[in-house]
Amino acid sequence: MMPGGMNPKQMGRMMKQMGIKNEDLAAKEVIITLEDGTKLVFENPSVNMIEMQGQKTYTISGSAKEENSIPQDDIKMVAEQASVSEEEAKKALEENDGDIAEAISKLSGKDSE
Repeated sequence: MMPGGMNPKQMGRMMKQMGIKNEDLAAKEVIITLEDGTKLVFENPSVNMIEMQGQKTYTISGSAKEENSIPQDDIKMVAEQASVSEEEAKKALEENDGDIAEAISKLSGKDSE
């Protein structure tokens, strides 16, 4: 029973009468990219969409794993500056937490120890 003694079917009918559409979506994965490039990846999440007055609201439930991604522009810059492949540049950036100067320094053999 829902709060107020209303069962889910009654709640659904009431929402429909009010013009509110409620739908569960069959999602395999949801990815949210944050401003800093970090990605939150939800695998097999529970996703619900509610549409009311032309606006859609999505609710995601589940566990997210965090993935840090290196911007492609940073990879290209490091590759060019250190004269290495983009794969090597990306690896160096990952090992140095995205620090461009440190990655270039390490790849150029100018480690500051």
